[in-house]
Amino acid sequence: MTETVTIIGGGLAGSEAAWQIANRGARVHLFEMRPVRGTEAHTSDRLAELVCSNSMGSTLPDRALGILKQELLRLDSLIIRTAFKHALPAGAALAVSRDDFSAEITAAISHHPAITVHREEITEIPSGPVILATGPLTSPALTAQIQALTGQRHLYFYDAMAPIVIADSIDYTVAFRQSRYDQDSGQGEEAGDYINCPFNKEEYIAFVEAVIEAPKIELKGVDQELERYFEGCMPIEALASRGIKSLSFGPMRPVGLRDPRTGRRPYAAVQLRQDNVAGTLYNMVGFQTNMKWGAQETVLRMIPGLAQAEFVRLGQMHRNTFINSPTLLHPTLQFKERADLFFAGQITGTEGYVGSTMGGLVAGINILRHLRGEPLLEFPRTTMIGALLYYITHADPASFQPMKAAMGLFPSLETEVRGKRARYGSYAERAAADLEAYLPQSVPVITQNAGFAL
Repeated sequence: MTETVTIIGGGLAGSEAAWQIANRGARVHLFEMRPVRGTEAHTSDRLAELVCSNSMGSTLPDRALGILKQELLRLDSLIIRTAFKHALPAGAALAVSRDDFSAEITAAISHHPAITVHREEITEIPSGPVILATGPLTSPALTAQIQALTGQRHLYFYDAMAPIVIADSIDYTVAFRQSRYDQDSGQGEEAGDYINCPFNKEEYIAFVEAVIEAPKIELKGVDQELERYFEGCMPIEALASRGIKSLSFGPMRPVGLRDPRTGRRPYAAVQLRQDNVAGTLYNMVGFQTNMKWGAQETVLRMIPGLAQAEFVRLGQMHRNTFINSPTLLHPTLQFKERADLFFAGQITGTEGYVGSTMGGLVAGINILRHLRGEPLLEFPRTTMIGALLYYITHADPASFQPMKAAMGLFPSLETEVRGKRARYGSYAERAAADLEAYLPQSVPVITQNAGFAL
């Protein structure tokens, strides 16, 4: 009898899990509540929609996200492979044309003969083999069910989306194209992957003061009681409140930039990154905000080069939900109290797009191995997959917060390597070697199964 798995949630994790299971000869029922019920952040009914930044982070082979991407490609990740197919210019980062990317993922999942997509809200956790991949925007009804199941109080943090600007509305007599540390800057296509809006000291101070004074969207009820920010996605007003120079050492840091008008490094700078293939839209890097929209637009126009900017999306903030994974999950992503239930994605505390994808891939493979009576995968801690999953399941439950892929999660090298770059290179080499040594005896890479072509 063919195994059947229910997946709740059609984001990155749920889509990846469905693909991995279906291509191993099992059937999948994938439930996605959009468009029947929307969320505070999604704008479409497509699967695997990228709701915040369009960047999946570094592609460098000796950086944490670069290592994780390579591991996922080695395991034939649909999400990562498709992301590279729709990559946009972004230096050493993987920026993705979000509409093209999600459209292709939606088509691949919807047309797969072993996957049935259901557009309806699930309000109870079903019996049988289930992967919960509902993400950080789990509906209130299902959140209550997870709460009852886990017996743990949920934790919340707030995630804020950055504004998006129409490229033609930017004033290029002020703004300039340049990637950090590039020697050349100018206005041509080869001038750099980022658009930079430079500040002098007076402009910067006035801007920070305006950010602090601008009215913010008020949080009410339980949202107000549980307000906390995740450091990796903190609104600019929260950063600004820490001190006048905080933004200039954060998303507005000017290092590696040179203003062609002065020939010098600006006091601070806002960077904009391409958001679609046509290059008509740019998002403001690291500029998440919860300022009220009327005031927000006024404040953002204080940025040099954006005085006449047209914004296709202003920033907003929404509540994210994640479980206390150290008390609830094994490193295999199996729920400790129910063997046929797995969690995947940001709801587990793996932060970011690539981390979510990784969780879906591992949960998808492991739930099927569970059904077939095979040992579940527990990746070596010397791989980025293993290091991240070990962290979220072994951190201190009392202070657990979401974590993204980071070099600091790796165990120390057996032999000390001097110099950060050399040390990171050694981590990367060890991760690749240990993944290869682990895979042959545990999980083959699936390229075709049961007649389902990729």
